[in-house]
Amino acid sequence: MRTMVWFRGKDLRVADHGPLVEAAQAGDVIPVFCLDPFFFDPDRARELPHRMQFLLESLASLRANLARLGSRLVVVAGRSTERIPELALRWRVDRVAAHRWVEPFGRERDRRIGAQLEGEGIRFDLHEGETLAPPGSIRTQGGTMFGVFTPFARAFRRDAEVLDPLPAPKSLPPLPADLSWEDATIPTLDSLGLGRNPGLQLGGEKAARQRLKAFLAGPIFAYGENRNRMDRDGVSRLSADLKFGTLSIRTLWRAAADCFGGGGDEDVAAYLNELLWREFTHHLLWDRPELLDRPYRAAWEGFPWADDDLGFAAWAEGRTGYPVVDAAARQLLAEGFVHNRARMIAASFLTKDLGLSYRRGEAHYLRWLTDGDWAQNNAGWQWTAGCGCDASPWFRIFNPVAQGRRFDPDGAYVRRWVPELAGLDARWIHAPWEAPDPVRRGLDYPAPIVDHAAARAAFLTLAKAYLGGVGAS
Repeated sequence: MRTMVWFRGKDLRVADHGPLVEAAQAGDVIPVFCLDPFFFDPDRARELPHRMQFLLESLASLRANLARLGSRLVVVAGRSTERIPELALRWRVDRVAAHRWVEPFGRERDRRIGAQLEGEGIRFDLHEGETLAPPGSIRTQGGTMFGVFTPFARAFRRDAEVLDPLPAPKSLPPLPADLSWEDATIPTLDSLGLGRNPGLQLGGEKAARQRLKAFLAGPIFAYGENRNRMDRDGVSRLSADLKFGTLSIRTLWRAAADCFGGGGDEDVAAYLNELLWREFTHHLLWDRPELLDRPYRAAWEGFPWADDDLGFAAWAEGRTGYPVVDAAARQLLAEGFVHNRARMIAASFLTKDLGLSYRRGEAHYLRWLTDGDWAQNNAGWQWTAGCGCDASPWFRIFNPVAQGRRFDPDGAYVRRWVPELAGLDARWIHAPWEAPDPVRRGLDYPAPIVDHAAARAAFLTLAKAYLGGVGAS
């Protein structure tokens, strides 16, 4: 049997890769990556610079790993809906195998390609791999998607079977001798008009494994406490690896679960619970594909969000006068990553203090995050705004000063990302306007663009009037 293994941006690895393993056992293997202009058109690529850098590094790693196994990554350019069926027919393959995507645009792409392949008598096999359990498989007794995380997690633990990750093939056959194609070159950042950001994590399967090893060597055993501390390196930093599939979710789940008995079982359980939150968001988007365009809660349709470009620019550039909010903004631009606690504080400030739509924050984060995942990013923003599934109530508004003092008590996070405040005493680091006049006058840092207490009250009044009280939240 001749199989085209179509790598497509979320499975850039050779370990625990079902399509690759199955193809290697069945006969000829043709590994393919398509440079679709949906992502690789230079104008489009410049809209996702950090993800593109990580993707290109991960592609180079995949190409090298396939070569070490005896094969070669075939790189072609063009729309995947045209090139994949065309090449499958030209190469006389028996099937095309790939990993399923959750997003609606990916599902529509696969529907179109599947129809073309079927018309030519070619199988199109979609493997699970983006999630621990097939999306749509964890349901209520009534057969619907859960609307609250906790019962979803309970049902997952009861009903789901997480399979062991597959080892990488020990070798792969060389490409069939009769293949012909128009070879395309993997673009460089320069060719796409992008500069390299040295602050980003390194992409690729080897780097992912190193990050996993470092996390399991210690931080996971203090995860329960440290995951909320912005001043500590207490999180795994594996989100981009899961996004691009340089590490599979099954590999991570199994490796973390194997840490039980190592002296921090509650911390391990807390980490696995976070992985289930990821699972929840993907199953939710599978069930409700319209969520990328609309709020989960219908009551929020048409909510009167403010129109304040200057306020948005101050938030996005880290000039709000609230140190933790500004630190989050600057970390995003510098590292393509934001600590989860800081993400929540920043999102609350945008939607509740400034009254701006979560859609603006969602789009900004998706542009700059290296781990920019559609399902998780959307769910996180809707959760904070109050319009999402199992959302934080709309009347819950993060106080950026109180949050900073609790989760960055000495100001280390702020000092790193807002260096103009680095010399400020910890007493005032999260509220510089409270510093004595001589100290405050010496700071090159803006005054708060809004008064938090007044902004909070204004949002609560607006939301209560529009939503009709707590019952509509």
